[in-house]
Amino acid sequence: MSEATTAQHGVSTAARQAIEEQLERLFASPYFSHSKRLPNFLRFVVDRTLAGDSENIKERTIGIEIFGRDVAYDTAADPIVRVTAAEIRKRMAQYYQDAAHEEELRISLPSGSYIPQFHRPRSGDDLGLPEIDTVATTPLEQVAPPVTHVRPRWLLALALVVVVAGLVALGSIWLWQRMHRSGFDEFWQPLIDTNDPVMLCIADQNEYSVIVLRDASQPSRQIELNDSLTAVVIDDLSATIKIAGVLQSSGKQYTLKGEGASTLDDLRRGPTVFVGAYDNAWTLRLTNSLRYHFANDVDMKHLWIADSTSPGRSNWSVDRGVQMATNIYRDYAIVARFTDNDTGKVAVVAAGIGRGGTRVAGEFLTDNADLTQLMRLAHQAGDKKNFEVVLSTQIIDGGPGSPKIEATYFW
Repeated sequence: MSEATTAQHGVSTAARQAIEEQLERLFASPYFSHSKRLPNFLRFVVDRTLAGDSENIKERTIGIEIFGRDVAYDTAADPIVRVTAAEIRKRMAQYYQDAAHEEELRISLPSGSYIPQFHRPRSGDDLGLPEIDTVATTPLEQVAPPVTHVRPRWLLALALVVVVAGLVALGSIWLWQRMHRSGFDEFWQPLIDTNDPVMLCIADQNEYSVIVLRDASQPSRQIELNDSLTAVVIDDLSATIKIAGVLQSSGKQYTLKGEGASTLDDLRRGPTVFVGAYDNAWTLRLTNSLRYHFANDVDMKHLWIADSTSPGRSNWSVDRGVQMATNIYRDYAIVARFTDNDTGKVAVVAAGIGRGGTRVAGEFLTDNADLTQLMRLAHQAGDKKNFEVVLSTQIIDGGPGSPKIEATYFW
């Protein structure tokens, strides 16, 4: 059987081999080589397409096959497939922008679809699966018929019409993408699209001087040893894990540092997500100049979120005595995204007065419905890029309820 002979579902062996080779070039590039999920995603949809099974390339199928989601998982609440596809599109665009790759076969993932397309280099002709039988470069003169007997003035008019039509088409595409882009994607885009790594700055506690270990041969036997421990509050850890999962699913590199070990130089290297408030000095410093910020009395018995436009107001407060005695109270949190003036980098804040507030802030920042509501408010405020949100949640036996937006500010 020759290479030009159809191998399976109308795809020739030569075309299939060319596409496989191009995949390997993409995966070997710096844009894909440091990620496992992005190559797995792209190879899955390419293999399904080459096998003639493109009609079954759906968001749910990818979520189940590639990301191990449950068969009945909620695609609206879990946007991992959409986020990963957007990252693949961005990285492929960066790869093909390099002049060194101009002569290579092009693989693309059209916006709004998970079905890949394959184009001949230079000409950009769709290889037209499953009819493809060659990947040779198509000369430009064979693609576009020559224009003859057109007077210059009509040629100019025709060119103007084409330009206007192109602008209208681009505007329509932009508007469609704007209307269909999820609030989740829109919120995290400034962090995902940057080439800088993201840092997670988390609260830490250095007060523990001993550690209790279990005997390997007799686990019920515990031994107390002197040590110097850095601990993370479990509710802060919950928010950290959720946000790290967003970055990981997008193939975004990130680092994790305790607030005590973080420096201003660290914050200047890229976007930073700050988790926790009263046990994270950086959160308090960065939010102190914002409209909504954290405040407290001298004895730290009353903690609240202050509004700089109403200095005497303290409606969003927590009484530490009630909190410790009953573990049933109303907690408050600040969620924010803004460009910090000192670092010039994007900062995201997920911080509660109490531990439950930080936990619910992390849930808010990773929920598509909550972020869609927030981004809708941002657009109504004039497409502002910086914003703060005050959240409230009911704490019962230490567990937070659903978040409620108490106030917003955009600038």
